[in-house]
Amino acid sequence: IMLHSTLALSLLLIAVTSNLAMAIKKEKRAPQTLSRGWGDEITWVQTYEEGLYQAKKSNKPLMVIHHLEECQYCQALKKAFAENEEIQEMAQNNFIMLNLMHETTDKNLSPDGQYVPRIMFVDPSLTVRADITGRYSNRLYTYEPQDMMFLIENMKKALRLIQTEL
Repeated sequence: IMLHSTLALSLLLIAVTSNLAMAIKKEKRAPQTLSRGWGDEITWVQTYEEGLYQAKKSNKPLMVIHHLEECQYCQALKKAFAENEEIQEMAQNNFIMLNLMHETTDKNLSPDGQYVPRIMFVDPSLTVRADITGRYSNRLYTYEPQDMMFLIENMKKALRLIQTEL
């Protein structure tokens, strides 16, 4: 009988432990929902309003990525973005990050139209940086997978402009 109850207790303990481990694993994967594949190590804000608030509070620029799940260009850009260590590190440490699958009501975030993918920067003074553009004149704020070095330069520019303009 003693052996039987020890065995039962052990099995119970194993069941509880593995459930706990699953819960911990789930807990760790939580940011995935907000990251949507753009970078799981990055802390993402949920809304544009929250992003503006955090940018102002922390004195960091807000980076807004507009994208859609079924857009192949967005998927390709997301992959390049997520795999680039320098971008991931800067995004995590120096920016307030937001990725959106819908348009915001702020018309300043679509100065040349509502296309995806589109990456824009907002200064902590809450000014949309229409002066930080990508390489394409027909879609000023779009980037392609091969443009990661250019995006890094623009991220550095967004950081530099804060320091000089405050």
